[in-house]
Amino acid sequence: MQGSYKRILSILILCLVVIIPLIGCGSAAKNNAVSSGSYFIFDTLVTVKVYSEQVEDQHFEAIELILKDIDQATNRQLEGSEIDQVNRRAGIDAVKVSAETFLVVQKAMEYAAQSEGRFDPTIGPLVDLWGIGTEEAHRPDDAMLTQTVSLVNYKDVRLDETQQTIQLNRPDMSIDLGAIAKGYAADRVAEYLRSEGFESAIIDLGGNILAMGTKPSSELWTIGIQNPESKRGDNIGTLRVRNKTIVSSGVYERFFMHEGVHYHHILDPKTGYPVANNLLSITIVTNRSIDADALSTTVFSMGLEKGLAFVESLEDVDAFFITHEREIYISKGFAEELNITDASYTKH
Repeated sequence: MQGSYKRILSILILCLVVIIPLIGCGSAAKNNAVSSGSYFIFDTLVTVKVYSEQVEDQHFEAIELILKDIDQATNRQLEGSEIDQVNRRAGIDAVKVSAETFLVVQKAMEYAAQSEGRFDPTIGPLVDLWGIGTEEAHRPDDAMLTQTVSLVNYKDVRLDETQQTIQLNRPDMSIDLGAIAKGYAADRVAEYLRSEGFESAIIDLGGNILAMGTKPSSELWTIGIQNPESKRGDNIGTLRVRNKTIVSSGVYERFFMHEGVHYHHILDPKTGYPVANNLLSITIVTNRSIDADALSTTVFSMGLEKGLAFVESLEDVDAFFITHEREIYISKGFAEELNITDASYTKH
């Protein structure tokens, strides 16, 4: 099955089978004290469930506006977006952006520096070259890869916090915030809901989960762990959490097959090829979704040993890794209740 087809199929399945049963796919829907709103944005299905008798349609309209504003500022594929403007002026001059866009890019740059470039927001030219997740997905030739890799270097991004400007030093460079913007959006939605007095909600951006508070009964949320070798909604176990965000990255999300080789969308900024390190997936559990989103890509790119060491050097961050041998490795001090129900996966 080609990656682009599988991606569309996954979105359709997600309307029917998700981590926690939804009221429906579409506009806001109510059932007793549970209301949900669904939106297609960030090129994925976004669902927000709020557990309260006080939630109204206006709240879901406000959430949609928050999501759209972030997408229209940070999505480089949208002509005229702030990041599109930065990319168009690459090698020419700096572009003034909003405080939100500057914050997201600044955070992306922090993770780039921490990971020594394993996470790199200037990966846009490589993403375009491979086209994974689109009908144009293909394996580029080595010469083109070498040329394109030379355009990827976070150290060639100049940020001016006083002026709130971003500049790419060389022509044809391109910032891509696909590995961090959804996390920021989830945090903003949670911030809005809390400001409106809501304490119990599930925010799901295409499988990136932010679990606000607890269930209304004060029970922990039960989050399904995606089977990295199966379709969306097939789980290998559960994770019980309170007020946490859970974000995974893996080889199963977007990919295509070429001459029997599986090419996935997590690209190595240094080689230009999809990361190859024996991992099927990595899941981050932490407090802020912007961190979880960036860390899931960062840690996956690092591989098992370096990734574990990196996670364990951070405060309030837990993670577990699934290898091709179906072995699950958990970071030290993992605080959440992890229950593996699929006997073919072994927890270490």
